[in-house]
Amino acid sequence: MLPVRVNVRRSTPAPVTRQLLQHQSPLQQRLAPLQAKKQAAEAAEDVDLDMVALEAESDAEERMQKAVSVVADNFNTMRTGRANPAILDRIQVDYYGALTPIKSLASIAVPDASTLTITPFDKGSIKDIEKALNESDIGINPNNDGQKIRLVIPPMTQDRRKELSKKVSKMGEDGKVAVRNVRKDILKRLDKYDFPKDTKKDLEDGIQKLTDGFVKKLDEMVKAKSDDIMKV
Repeated sequence: MLPVRVNVRRSTPAPVTRQLLQHQSPLQQRLAPLQAKKQAAEAAEDVDLDMVALEAESDAEERMQKAVSVVADNFNTMRTGRANPAILDRIQVDYYGALTPIKSLASIAVPDASTLTITPFDKGSIKDIEKALNESDIGINPNNDGQKIRLVIPPMTQDRRKELSKKVSKMGEDGKVAVRNVRKDILKRLDKYDFPKDTKKDLEDGIQKLTDGFVKKLDEMVKAKSDDIMKV
């Protein structure tokens, strides 16, 4: 895409408030050197369309990646027929009046394919951890021997596997909706600027390609998780 520079009057310059991630993607690396250039242009009440385009593409990529990450996190916390410490990630323990992640209070081990053991760093917290497990939605009764808590993962029935597989598909669809909503929002933002026709088409094609890539990633994640669930 050829650089395009058009002066557009704006009533109030919009400051850059979004910080670049520490680990930058190639698109964000292209964006970074233009930050100062954009600020200078806005100070003169000009709009640097190169900067606007790159910033929009970078924002779209970052937000779509977050949508995919949410789905991945949800997949990890699903209880299947095998022991997985990630099912405990969302459990918060009332520890001296403060809600604390269980993994911050205990070491979690997987002694075999169907068992998790939770060993508190502070033995005095074992009752609080047991209570949090009982009140959670993991559906497993904790076995507390006073030193550690044992969770035995029950085997899943075929009906339960099918139910979870449908849930996975629904999570994947929700993720795709989130990705497409980002695309819609970014294109709406770009409509506010007077890009040349060819440049605008290139931008729209680029955002669509980005969207298609993340949708494909979600489809692959759903298939992999569903296959794992249905595997006996």
